[in-house]
Amino acid sequence: MQGPMTSICVYCGSRDGTDPAFAEAADALGTALAQAGWRLVYGAGDVGLMGRTAAAVARAGGRSLGVIPRHLLGRERLAALENTVVTETMHERKKVMFMNADAVVVLPGGAGTLDELFEVLTWRQLGLHDKPVVLLDVGDYWAPFAALLDHVIAYGFAAPTLRDYVTRAPDAAAAVARLRALL
Repeated sequence: MQGPMTSICVYCGSRDGTDPAFAEAADALGTALAQAGWRLVYGAGDVGLMGRTAAAVARAGGRSLGVIPRHLLGRERLAALENTVVTETMHERKKVMFMNADAVVVLPGGAGTLDELFEVLTWRQLGLHDKPVVLLDVGDYWAPFAALLDHVIAYGFAAPTLRDYVTRAPDAAAAVARLRALL
C-alpha cells in the first residue's frame, strides 16, 4: 500500500512581477513538483505566479489542491474546480493550506506572500511545526528579507535560530533538492 503523497505549499504573488525570471521560476517549480510526484497546495487562482505554478503542475501531469476564501471567488478565476477548497476567511485559507502540506516554498510576492511567510515563521518560532520553509530566491529577491531577519536578531528581538527556519535556493532545481534533503 502506498503512503500519503508529499504535498508542498507554495506561497507567491498573484502578479508576475517585473522580472521575467520570476515567471520562469514559477513554471520551473510547478514542473519540478509534478516530476517529483509531489502535490501542489496553493491559493487556487489562475493569476500571476500562483497561476503559472499551478498551470505548470497540470501540464506536467501533477496534482494540486487549491484553497480560496469565499470573498475572492468573484475576483479571481479558479485554476480548477475539482480540487478546490473554499474557506470562509483568509485566516482559514492559510490554515488549510499549511495543514495540508509537508513543506513550504515561497516564490517572490507582495504583502500577501509576506504575510503567509511571516505566519509560518512565527508558528515555527513558537514550536508549532518543524516543516521546511524554502525561499526560491530568484535574482536575490529574498536577500532584503534575509537582511531583515539578521536585523531583528541583531537588535535582540529573536534568537539566531530564526535564520535556521528558512533556507534559500537560487532556482527550482535547488529548491526541490533542498526539500528532498529536508523531508
